[in-house]
Amino acid sequence: MVFFLPSLLFSLLFVPFFVVLAQTNSIVRVGDSLTAGDQDAWWLSPTKDFAFGFQQVDNDHFLLAIWYFKLPERTVVWNAIGTNPAPRGSKVELTADSGLVLTNPQGDQELWISEFEGTAAVRHGVMTATGNFVLLDANSTIIWESFKHPTDTLLPSQIMEIGGMLSSRQSSRNFSVGRFQFGLLDDGNAVLKLINLPNYSPSITYYESGTTDPFNETNSAGYQVIFHAQGYLYVLRRNGNKSYITRPEDAVSLSRYYLRATLSFHGVLTLSYHPKNSTGDSSWKIKKAIPDDICVDLVVPRGMGTGPCGYNGICKLNNDGTPSCKCPPGYSFLHPINKYSGCRPDSSQFCDGGRTRIAIEVAELPQTDWPESDYEYIEACDVDECKKKCLLDCHCAGAIYSYKDGNCWKKRLPLSNGRESKQLNHLMAFVKFRNLTVSESRLILSRAQQNYLLLVVLMLLGASIFVNFVVVASAVYLGFLFYYNKFIGICRHHATSVKSTLRQFTYKELTEATNDFEEELGRGSCGVVFRGETELGTVAVKVMDRLFGENDKDFQAEVNIIGQTHHKNLVRLLGYCDEEKHRLLLYEFMSNGTLASFLFEGPKPSWCQRAQIAFGIARGLIYLHEECSTQIIHCDIKPQNVLLDECYNARISDFGLAKLLGLSQTHTYKTSIRGTKGYIAPDWFRSAPVSVKVDVYSFGVLLLEIVCCRRNDDVWKVCGEGGTEVLTEWAYECYRDGRLQGLVENDIEAMSEIKMVERFVKVAFWCLQEDPFIRPTMKKVLLMLEGILQVSPPPTPCSSTTIS
Repeated sequence: MVFFLPSLLFSLLFVPFFVVLAQTNSIVRVGDSLTAGDQDAWWLSPTKDFAFGFQQVDNDHFLLAIWYFKLPERTVVWNAIGTNPAPRGSKVELTADSGLVLTNPQGDQELWISEFEGTAAVRHGVMTATGNFVLLDANSTIIWESFKHPTDTLLPSQIMEIGGMLSSRQSSRNFSVGRFQFGLLDDGNAVLKLINLPNYSPSITYYESGTTDPFNETNSAGYQVIFHAQGYLYVLRRNGNKSYITRPEDAVSLSRYYLRATLSFHGVLTLSYHPKNSTGDSSWKIKKAIPDDICVDLVVPRGMGTGPCGYNGICKLNNDGTPSCKCPPGYSFLHPINKYSGCRPDSSQFCDGGRTRIAIEVAELPQTDWPESDYEYIEACDVDECKKKCLLDCHCAGAIYSYKDGNCWKKRLPLSNGRESKQLNHLMAFVKFRNLTVSESRLILSRAQQNYLLLVVLMLLGASIFVNFVVVASAVYLGFLFYYNKFIGICRHHATSVKSTLRQFTYKELTEATNDFEEELGRGSCGVVFRGETELGTVAVKVMDRLFGENDKDFQAEVNIIGQTHHKNLVRLLGYCDEEKHRLLLYEFMSNGTLASFLFEGPKPSWCQRAQIAFGIARGLIYLHEECSTQIIHCDIKPQNVLLDECYNARISDFGLAKLLGLSQTHTYKTSIRGTKGYIAPDWFRSAPVSVKVDVYSFGVLLLEIVCCRRNDDVWKVCGEGGTEVLTEWAYECYRDGRLQGLVENDIEAMSEIKMVERFVKVAFWCLQEDPFIRPTMKKVLLMLEGILQVSPPPTPCSSTTIS
């Protein structure tokens, strides 16, 4: 006992010292700062389990975050939401008045502030052992904490009050705000919901805790979501009862494992764990996933967006409760890196007058469904009949057959909410696609060979009669042609020179199809476009707005040019009307309108969508410039002349101003200036001939509009100055001064892809060179956009003042 008391006193004397020492290591004083890119740019918790500071996301950008410090993968549990990755050299400093302040490398711009209420000054900050970074005043009262401002993760002991919200990321490596949320609503209900839908439609709830008390009868509404320190998640009701989100039996030992609840980028709330002292190849394991099956539980109503795997995709649940995505046969991912963005058809669709029906195949996908894509219901049929009805309907992209009741649902593009599940074992999906490995010409030839013998026999049997008939008929026909050309040619000296195998419609047919030209869709360079309904389905009917002369040439050009072009990034011409004074063109209908409306009207499209559209336009121009038997200069590339189909694929349209080049030609002499102000290359104003490089110039303007979501003819403030310039000049000023972020301001996704944005902008300036010989070809443009070719710094582009 004598020896025990001194030992105990010694221990008690020094315990506070070690505690203070440990806390001192985690205390941050006013004036302390961290710089992005510096070694050890973090503040640690007492146990060194968590770190606050800058985590590197690429060579030059850093995320202000909290992460698991001891794990090799440094899993992020919090980041300064609403900010883009900060450039190298940015600084976060603890100040008395504003708390944590993140500034750019120059120190003249605040990127983020830890806002708090009240007038108390910050005394110091602490990175706690629970992963919570707190700011305290002189009374040691917490005035701000990261736990009250969660991003996508909750940690044990963290509490979320009413109005609190988790927001998913865009992807596993993109920390921009995604389209899923988990939060506690005002009525006490904890919900998972889908947000950020097209046109910002109302959110879709796909999980709820059921902790409401609408009439306040039992005082049982939820008011807190608590991640218990023992490792389970529940809603605490006002009457003290608990409603479990994850059960206590789902918990793991917190002495051995790190535990977190995370709203993943694909919309699943996961409870996952990781060994603290792992020696082998360890990783995060999912203990519980909510909802049980997001592929089945999340169904987005028609016209309000799509499910976890995007349009045309198929969602399948993994063993850990997270979804994986795949494309049906004949489809490819919109974005090879982001497989949750949806799929697009590898070829054009099936309404082509039956010319290629023999190249269409049907894939069978068991236990698969696409809800919300129906357009026709067939009751009580067999499986073969369901398959056949879709195959023979050019508007049918697929069909779902139910073995349970013998019903069939025909589907149209885009297919939405695709899922594959054992719960759907009574369903069979049929998906139509073109077999691109089979030559249609070979199929046609094969059919001809099958009938060859029959034709020979018939020809031999009727040879003598046939020869006599041909002689007499030829004489009559030649005589008829002579007089017809002589007199009809006089009567119709205004007739056009259309040479096309396309279907010719009468004016009466198109008047009826458009309901007397009732619904106007838009106006092009040479005419007005109306919506119509024919046996081919919904179509766009273009009425040429002048009768003869130059507009007749436009009409001839458009029919003769588009009639012989076939590419997935060009609008298809289905037919025409050439009757007396009437000149009309019949196009496939593009359900998502013009690129101009998509970019400039309504919510800003995602960066991923805009990039894919730019790629599509480039591919369409490559086809016109290099892959057609007759080279084509479009002459009027602008957002109003790019349409978007049901999958938001870019389709170049309006060929009324196009010019043709022979196989041996590289340029053509102009008869008049063609194009739209703001997109016209300087070549048109000079005596030199024009080439396909005028389209390259127009594409450069369009590319900047796609990047910035701003019209070229709008006037903008020069970056860092007081003057104003049009978009092309304003963009170059921002690029030259190293202020690229100004081009995509408030566009979090684009800011996270700033290297790609820079590549697009540099390519645009190469396209805008005054000398057409310096401008790259469209093939090279595409290779640079895709990152296959390196893009060198461009010379100063052509100024709009020189185009006059």
